[in-house]
Amino acid sequence: MSSNEVFTYLKYKDYVDLLKVILYSSQSMLGAIPLLYHINHNGQNVIFIQTGTIGGIVVHYLTAPEKPKKKFVELKRLTGDFAFVDKIGSDSMSIYIPILELEKSTLVFP
Repeated sequence: MSSNEVFTYLKYKDYVDLLKVILYSSQSMLGAIPLLYHINHNGQNVIFIQTGTIGGIVVHYLTAPEKPKKKFVELKRLTGDFAFVDKIGSDSMSIYIPILELEKSTLVFP
């Protein structure tokens, strides 16, 4: 990390709002879909995504009552509805986002 990179942390109340960030990103001109991460940080289940570029990184996160039990989130492009699923499906109107398990991170959540 360079000394001029700035991290901003945004905490969400629930998955609905956090996943809206992914939905919006997927519809942008770049079409980039952020990855969804899970880490146990100080005894809390933290679910987060990272957006931004050099000089301005935004970490969008929430604390969940439990570790996700499924490996993917199926996010409906048109409605924003979502479900946790075990595998990538065949619904062309959905985005399938893997939930990546982290063992360690240099991020320090507030």
